[in-house]
Amino acid sequence: MGQVVAPKSLRSVVAFDSWDERSSGVSGKTVSAVASLIAVASVSSGAHAQQSNLPPVTVDAPVERPRPTASKPTAEQIRARNALRRAAQQRQQAATAPVVPSNAPAADRNPYADPAAPYKVDHVQAGGKFPEKLVDTPKSITVLSKEVLEDKNATTLKQAILSTAGVTLGSGEGGNAFGDRFFIRGFDARNDIFIDGVRDSGVSVRENFFTEQVEILRGPGSTFSGRGIAGGAINIVTKQATTEKSFYNTDTTFGTDQTKRVTLDVNQVINPRLAVRAGGLFQDANVAGRDYVKDNRNGAFVATTWTPTDTIKVTGNYIHTELTGVPDFGVPYYRPSTASTAGGPFPDFGANRNNWYGQINRDFFRTGQDIGTINAEVQITPDLMVSNKFRASRSTQNYVGTLPESPVVATPLSASTLTMNPQSRLQITDVLANQTEATYKFQDGVGFKHTALAGIEVDRERSSIDKYLGLTSEGNGIPTTPAGSPTGVSVFFPQDTYLPGKALALAGLPTKIGIDTVSGYVMDSANYHDLLILNGGFRYDDYSIKASGYAANGTFGQQSAEFLIPNFNLGLTLKPLPNGSVYVAYATSANPVGAEFDGTSTAYGGLNPTLAGGNNQIFGPEKNKAIELGTKWELFDRHLLLTAALFQTTKDNARESQNVGDAATAAALGCTYAPVAPATTVSCITAGAAYRIRGIDLGVGGKITDKWSVFGGLVLMQSEVTQSLAPSANKALYPTNVGRPLANVAHESFSLLSKYQLNDTWELGGQAVYRSKIYGGTLLAANQGTSLPSYWRFDVFAEAKINKNWQVKLFVNNIFDKRYYDALYQSAAPFVLEAPGRAAYLVISARY
Repeated sequence: MGQVVAPKSLRSVVAFDSWDERSSGVSGKTVSAVASLIAVASVSSGAHAQQSNLPPVTVDAPVERPRPTASKPTAEQIRARNALRRAAQQRQQAATAPVVPSNAPAADRNPYADPAAPYKVDHVQAGGKFPEKLVDTPKSITVLSKEVLEDKNATTLKQAILSTAGVTLGSGEGGNAFGDRFFIRGFDARNDIFIDGVRDSGVSVRENFFTEQVEILRGPGSTFSGRGIAGGAINIVTKQATTEKSFYNTDTTFGTDQTKRVTLDVNQVINPRLAVRAGGLFQDANVAGRDYVKDNRNGAFVATTWTPTDTIKVTGNYIHTELTGVPDFGVPYYRPSTASTAGGPFPDFGANRNNWYGQINRDFFRTGQDIGTINAEVQITPDLMVSNKFRASRSTQNYVGTLPESPVVATPLSASTLTMNPQSRLQITDVLANQTEATYKFQDGVGFKHTALAGIEVDRERSSIDKYLGLTSEGNGIPTTPAGSPTGVSVFFPQDTYLPGKALALAGLPTKIGIDTVSGYVMDSANYHDLLILNGGFRYDDYSIKASGYAANGTFGQQSAEFLIPNFNLGLTLKPLPNGSVYVAYATSANPVGAEFDGTSTAYGGLNPTLAGGNNQIFGPEKNKAIELGTKWELFDRHLLLTAALFQTTKDNARESQNVGDAATAAALGCTYAPVAPATTVSCITAGAAYRIRGIDLGVGGKITDKWSVFGGLVLMQSEVTQSLAPSANKALYPTNVGRPLANVAHESFSLLSKYQLNDTWELGGQAVYRSKIYGGTLLAANQGTSLPSYWRFDVFAEAKINKNWQVKLFVNNIFDKRYYDALYQSAAPFVLEAPGRAAYLVISARY
């Protein structure tokens, strides 16, 4: 009695406040006064119920202390405060983030693909130039995602492209380099290959270990990419560092063609604003179905992503690849006579498909690339972003190979012989490129939401092309032609495989080619409530080229040209439903002289600095125009994209070549008759031919069900030479080129990749590829009477997920060991590039 005890709840409050005052600076006297007042109030409320002789309670009112003068925070305090705020926001986002399902995509997922259906890509990399989803983009674009590349077992760009409908392969005609030479919708695209939106000049051989996805943009596209792009372009999207999560991946491959391959891919998150990604490649391999051929590869890449603030992002990467081995320039072509369309590759007439016609002690190839890129993006306002991308690269093509040419058909056929024609090249290509772009998003008064882009691009491309000397002398003791190449080599039993080699020496008289381009472009995509989308663009290229070099007799020559090239595109897209679109598009492009600057022949897109006849090769650019009508639909919960398009592409002012043997004919064609001994003719280049290609392009990619994925396409085309000034290359068969189809074109092509998930462990899949007959000929006209047969090829694979970290995959490519051919040289006596035979690969993958 006589002592008031505070309730337990009150005591805990007082204790908490007493602890807190030590950190907050609040006086204990103030806390005691508050507690006493609460106690008095509690006692007073019960005064009528119980009497008590308590002493009066005296409460001292707190004395207000003077507040210190507010001081301005220092820069260090501001930075610390902002860091605390960002950390709190990140903790809040992490606390409110949805629970990730067990079947969520891996940390190294493709950022452009549908996470639930990785065969379906929703966006291309160039978001400013193509801001809408693919389903709403008025252009045929085929995208091979990372998962598609893996399930195709495509380790090179060539393997990926050749199993895609609508694309075929060419060889190195007209002095061009041997490498990735593709034809898209019937037109040469060998210098229309891009890496992260920057042109990868010069023909090379490209690995896929650093590739995120491959984008095939079909139809003319100079507005988007600059010169060329008559039939389409290929953009390789590289792997970038991500701050989402660290991961550590490795793949080890063993193959029946003696393949041993290891790739590494590591992403390390340093902090929430900085990540580094690095990868490596090692491969030691033969080629199935081909004797002596070697395909060895090494490479590495490193990429960084840094976001110093919420409005600045800087990415950079460096890629190094080196491919070495023994080259394969194919097999000879059997033809009873130049006036006959009968015949075909010699392996189809009894020769061993494994026969290799090179010299093992001499022939080699070494293809390398070093590519460095840095890109900075600054979000000036929520609606305005400015970016700058700088690229420096060097590509090297270094090889000596043997072409099995000019077969002499004998009776019996097994006695036929050929000429071993050595080909060599040392080509070094250097590129400096800078792209500055501004993207602005706004809404006009009518209701259109615009994504406008303006850009300036400056490119400097340089190439040096040299060759090796004395290669024909290695046929010492073998009957030779006047040129010195060994003849009399057996087609069925090549006897010169092990001829002794010798030290190689360069000619030291390289052809130098330089291209400088300054471009400006503007584009706009206007979206009206996702019902109507209008887009258009205009590009202006200031293009100049210079070439210098030496003729066969040692005389020096040089050529130069400059063009101002405008191009534009227009598109209209209607969306009858949210998951579909119908569109019509029109686009132009131009091929200026020398644009395919890996070549030294004007007839094949290069610029010959020593061509007899002076400047007769300098013509205005070839003009390309295309119209496309198409529709795209997302089905099955929008996880499957179906596309269909009708298209027509025309080329005007195309080049032709004629061998002229008299001054009068040369003068009539605008040439000077000045042959260089021992030649008696001059190659007279003219402009004025025209071509046309029409077709239908169908595509599919994504998931039909949760367990069934598909990716493929069907392309049907009809091509025709519509205008020609020159006679056909083979007058006995075709008096004129007009009406002839184009060479190097598979007019019907089909591909389908499909896989099914049987259970949580097993997946089974396969691929079917079809190519129709491909015709040969000079320039682009099928005027030689040569052709490659059509073919079907089938691949299968099975994948087993051992656990969340390990999986095993078995591939069997070309399961029926089909003998087929990728390309043929455009001449009356061509050689043919033979495709690999059946091979099996076991891939062991680790994902951490």
